[in-house]
Amino acid sequence: MVAYNKVKGGDTMIPRERIEQNERLILSSRATFAADSKGREKPEEKCDFRTDFQRDRDRVLHCKAFRRLKHKTQVFLSPKGDHYRTRLTHTLEVSQIARTVARALQLNEDLTEAIALAHDLGHTPFGHAGERALNRCMDGGFRHYEQSVRVVECLENDGQGLNLTWEVRNGMLCHTKGEQAQTLEGRIVRVADHVAYINHDIDDALRAKVFCESDIPLEIRAVLGETRAERFDTLIRSIVENSTDDIVFAPAVQQAFDAIHTFMFDRLYLDSIAKDEEKKVDEFVSRLYEYYAKDADRLPDEFQAIAARDGVRRAACDYIAGMTDNFALEKYHELFIPRGWSGQHISAI
Repeated sequence: MVAYNKVKGGDTMIPRERIEQNERLILSSRATFAADSKGREKPEEKCDFRTDFQRDRDRVLHCKAFRRLKHKTQVFLSPKGDHYRTRLTHTLEVSQIARTVARALQLNEDLTEAIALAHDLGHTPFGHAGERALNRCMDGGFRHYEQSVRVVECLENDGQGLNLTWEVRNGMLCHTKGEQAQTLEGRIVRVADHVAYINHDIDDALRAKVFCESDIPLEIRAVLGETRAERFDTLIRSIVENSTDDIVFAPAVQQAFDAIHTFMFDRLYLDSIAKDEEKKVDEFVSRLYEYYAKDADRLPDEFQAIAARDGVRRAACDYIAGMTDNFALEKYHELFIPRGWSGQHISAI
């Protein structure tokens, strides 16, 4: 094993210190430097090899909530095909876009990646339909970005949380609506999330024949481009060329982006074949919620502990929000769908 000299002021530095020094030399003065992090709620000894933001990224990648994203809906519920996006592939696309922008703007790529990979950890099964259903069930409502922070603060790691840095948690909380993140890296993730989902949802809608490229209004295509690759190039280039103290598009590109967002709501998110099954989601999620919220003993052991601390309704919400689509379906069938009688283990009269 290599021994590293930790003597301050010497020529030899441990790898983390070298990375932190290089950030000072390479990154913009607007970047968030790992050495200046506001830190963790529970202080920890520093890693010799990774900065705090790199450790956060790794903790997210290895957590259970991240793995479950592969079986959570993005837009299409249980699509019949291998190429439709899931919540996991969406997350990876957001990370790629955000890292590209951060690198081009000389901002902290490690922090950006950690926020991007963690931003949807609290998302429900069945996409935003599941989120809307839990929002109606919960006193005080339910918002997936708040749940993502709850996942890393007190649900993961057997209730101990991941103890992520303040900057990552702030970026997660502010990635979709309301107050902007306090770091430019967090603001990059917010824009990258929108760029990713609009473009990959167009791609999925085209594959499902919900609409075709020519249905996108000409005035939008004239600004953003005719293909997915052209749209990505236009949007990312516009961010990089126009962002200084904030992360923004050029005005004309922002106008076209807003217009394509409206087009997608009209043609896909609110009224399309992709949404037909969502009509069932509200009752589906509501019945699961009311079943588990009625009695803490119906919950798994780890969620019974949450019920004792935060109340059974909060614990039921945490349990359901963490389910994958398939697991939620299995639980619903187990609880509410009668089983066929096989005649086994039944004594003759």
